[in-house]
Amino acid sequence: MREVKFQTPLRIYSQDEKLIAEFGEKRRTPINFSEIPPQFTHALTAAEDSRFFDHFGIDIKGLTRAAFQLATTGKIQSGGSTITMQVAKNFFLTRERTFTRKFMEILLALRIEQELSKEEIFELYINKIYLGHRSYGIQAAANVYYGKDIENLSLAQHAMIAGLPKAPSAFNPITNPSRAIERRNWILKRMHSLSFINDQQLEEATKSPVTAKYHTSDIELRAYYVAEMVRKNLYDKYGENLYTDGYKVYTTLDSSLQSSANVAVSNGLIAYSERHGYLGAEAKWDLTQESMVEIQKKLNKTISYGVLKPAVVLSTGDKEAELLLKDGEKATLKWEGMSWAKPYKSVNRVGKSPKKASDIMATGDLIRIREKDGELHLTQIPKVQGAMVALNPQDGAIVSLVGGFNFTHNKFNRSTQAVRQPGSNFKPFIYAAALDKGYSAASLINDAPIVFHDKKLEGNWRPENSSKKFYGPTRLREALYRSRNLVSIRLLRAIGIDTAQSYLDLAGFDRTKLPNNLSLSLGSADVTPLQLVTGYASFANGGYKVNPYFIQRIENSFGEALHTAKPLTVCSECTEEIPNKAPRIYDEKVTFLTYNIMQDVIKRGTGRKALVLKRTDIAGKTGTTNDQKDAWFSGFNRDYVATAWVGFDQPTTLGRREFGGTAALPIWIDFMREALKEKPENAPSPPEGIVSVKIDPKSGKLAYPGQSDAIYEFFRKPNIPRGYASPSSSRQSNAAEELF
Repeated sequence: MREVKFQTPLRIYSQDEKLIAEFGEKRRTPINFSEIPPQFTHALTAAEDSRFFDHFGIDIKGLTRAAFQLATTGKIQSGGSTITMQVAKNFFLTRERTFTRKFMEILLALRIEQELSKEEIFELYINKIYLGHRSYGIQAAANVYYGKDIENLSLAQHAMIAGLPKAPSAFNPITNPSRAIERRNWILKRMHSLSFINDQQLEEATKSPVTAKYHTSDIELRAYYVAEMVRKNLYDKYGENLYTDGYKVYTTLDSSLQSSANVAVSNGLIAYSERHGYLGAEAKWDLTQESMVEIQKKLNKTISYGVLKPAVVLSTGDKEAELLLKDGEKATLKWEGMSWAKPYKSVNRVGKSPKKASDIMATGDLIRIREKDGELHLTQIPKVQGAMVALNPQDGAIVSLVGGFNFTHNKFNRSTQAVRQPGSNFKPFIYAAALDKGYSAASLINDAPIVFHDKKLEGNWRPENSSKKFYGPTRLREALYRSRNLVSIRLLRAIGIDTAQSYLDLAGFDRTKLPNNLSLSLGSADVTPLQLVTGYASFANGGYKVNPYFIQRIENSFGEALHTAKPLTVCSECTEEIPNKAPRIYDEKVTFLTYNIMQDVIKRGTGRKALVLKRTDIAGKTGTTNDQKDAWFSGFNRDYVATAWVGFDQPTTLGRREFGGTAALPIWIDFMREALKEKPENAPSPPEGIVSVKIDPKSGKLAYPGQSDAIYEFFRKPNIPRGYASPSSSRQSNAAEELF
């Protein structure tokens, strides 16, 4: 019995010990005798066994009384059971009411008293007993009925819980409050007669109202996609015991970053949905055919999805609507909160602006609302989906992960399971491979029309830039931050597809799933957001390979560590080999140059919206696939690397004005605003072998003496341009540009 394992649910926490999820049918939190409040001990012994600490396992007076009742009435009215006898019954016997079982109960109780102390027996009892609403043990019951630990309950609440073991359903304060009060007050009087409480305590406690209500597990952090990842990962190892053996799993999630990611994804998808018009009511209820009581019941059963709450329209005025909310509340939706709702026509077209509330909704409409700037705002459940995952690039720890708009609404985890094309989000790997092969940020590549005749591409291929324009010879730096497709294609053709695939393979992408043609340069591979952000981590950490992980530590029910993560960790200053040192996969000079170029994506390229963060250390890349079916943004500094994706589960266009910088980048910005709020600037310094020289921005050659429009560029020493630009060629380039 000292080695008994109580069935305790699996609990999953963030790294800072915020409860994420609980899996298991039985809610139980075992506690030690020293953690039981003396007041509760008095309440329980008064109710169940007042002489518990004095007898030797059986109470002769209690058994005699039970025998007398049986002899005089012919019925078993009380079993005369002590707490020790109940422990014997609960652990070893059935609940049948027979003399044989009672005899066995007495024998076992005597043996238990010989082997265990009174404190050990009492501890077994209070952790084993069923107390209603899936709660087993007094700690779980305190949390279920009052949302507090047992030590924080009042005298009246202690007495209420002490009354439950006799009949958890009959004396339940939620389902049967009147009988629960009778039982509680009887226990309080017993405590008074035994001198456990005084007159004043008795009077105050018996006058206390019933305050019990059902409390679900106190989930402190919304990270259901990660919780399911943990459950699935551990079930393969522990099987059904996972739900009963009391394991505690501490993930790598940072609760503040996870909360930021939740809000960022939710706001980003709602904003997209509202940009494209109002889809209309979820349902229409006939308020003339059903009573308001029935309407309220239906509404209370309607699920809320995150910040999106259901409401029923009771009436509409000219510029406002009266709403019925859950739990009987009523509220007014003002015009400012609904005027956005132009009718949805298609992803590319909306209807006319509404003039009055009745243009938008009607009495009986089931709608969704959320709070925005302290006021109610009409909204809707987005049909579009999204994902966001952020890592610590130094060791691969997943600090936040969101797999969709809402786990309750749709459990598919898009961060780990959605295989989509990354578009231009893939280009930095192609450019880094070119830099590694001797190209520089100033190398000129021609941005001009090209047609490919390739059987692998199923006919002629005429790639274009998203602007439908061509810009002629373009420096590699500018081509990346402006996301020029034709330059990327020519660059890939120059270095070779095999070279690029090898470079991507090093970053963790499955080479067998990479296209073996030039479309690779435009991101036609199939990847998940988690794979993409892991690849980007190598740019953020100086060229090291880290593996993403989300389980930091696993403990058993006794608090003993069963598993502690030992991730590959970046140690750029280490001069000797150490265990779990992350391997270098890319040259640090190449990753510095790539990082530096991607800073320009934000400073002057497709990611300019991120300038709102007012940081100089952030870098990244937008990505948009053909027909705007997928929108991406991946970005980082040396502290965090994050990828955001937006798209429909069944790939279809997001709309002609929706790009990586429009749909995905705002989500990344909202997350990074909070993630980097307390972080100092953390851009890398140029490593040894990198020099900065002035160049001519048109030719990429060294600037001539006194050139006024010269710019600084970083080079690896062997790649410094050998020739100087000429004043005449610079002037001719400027004149030619003016013609266009």
